[in-house]
Amino acid sequence: MASLRDALGEALVALGTENANTVMVGADTTESIKMLEFGKKFPERFFNVGIAEQNMIGVSAGLALAGKTVFCGTYIVFLERAIDQIRNTIAYCKLDVKIIGSHGGIAVGFDGGSHQAIEDLSIMRAIPNMRVIAPGDAYSAKMLIKEVGRSKGPAYIRILRSSIPVVYKGDEEIRVGKIETLVDGDDLTIIANGVMLAEALKAAETLKQNGISAGVMDCHTIKPLDREAIIKAAKKTGAIVTAEDHNIIGGLGSAVAEVLSKEYPTKMAMVGVKDTFGESGDGPELMKKYGLFAENIVNEATELLKK
Repeated sequence: MASLRDALGEALVALGTENANTVMVGADTTESIKMLEFGKKFPERFFNVGIAEQNMIGVSAGLALAGKTVFCGTYIVFLERAIDQIRNTIAYCKLDVKIIGSHGGIAVGFDGGSHQAIEDLSIMRAIPNMRVIAPGDAYSAKMLIKEVGRSKGPAYIRILRSSIPVVYKGDEEIRVGKIETLVDGDDLTIIANGVMLAEALKAAETLKQNGISAGVMDCHTIKPLDREAIIKAAKKTGAIVTAEDHNIIGGLGSAVAEVLSKEYPTKMAMVGVKDTFGESGDGPELMKKYGLFAENIVNEATELLKK
């Protein structure tokens, strides 16, 4: 198990070391989401504006206009208060601001429905000029954050509260906009991201024991979407199951369906939050209650193949 928040802190310090123009703006949650690691290393380039998310985006925009590469972030449900500023100030103007959203999905747990962001990916991917990324383990998170930090333009990166299983060996080249195939399959393909990537791998192993060859793909970048890889998988297996800790409306499943409905109509099933708010409880127990676990992926895949 490893923490995406720790990975974020390490990546930001690395970026700040290699580029003196990198700055950080927080909104009073910087210690929690480990952005404070950057502040400890580079206090003169770290700004905490307090619980004022709209102001955080405005300050970030000003710094970007002054030639800085800016990272800013807070909990996603607080960040959503500033969608107007993100849309009209950052994305519309194509400013070099990278937005970190922490505490995504039902897996947040005991903080309850008011703090469990299940709509952020759909909101962010609908904004022009915005790259949207949801890493599935700490190694890939670090790689993707570093790549985003070395490039220009807006981006949104979703990280998680809880530590999650390690998926990658640590020597892979993970790139923004490129799907990673973790398991090859012939009968169907599971496309997942975030906390659901490890569940997808568990499901593929169970399906293998049941005589079903299931591929697993890490779609960490929802925008720009790797359309070619999705179409290739659909042509190979003829059946797609998506898995995400997010509302099935507008998230990863919707993005994949948009591609396939136009390019190569394919049988699909979507595992995700069924358009409902969460509740307070233990993260793993909530994931099971809301169908966000390996067994449910197996069931959806089995039913899909019957069709």
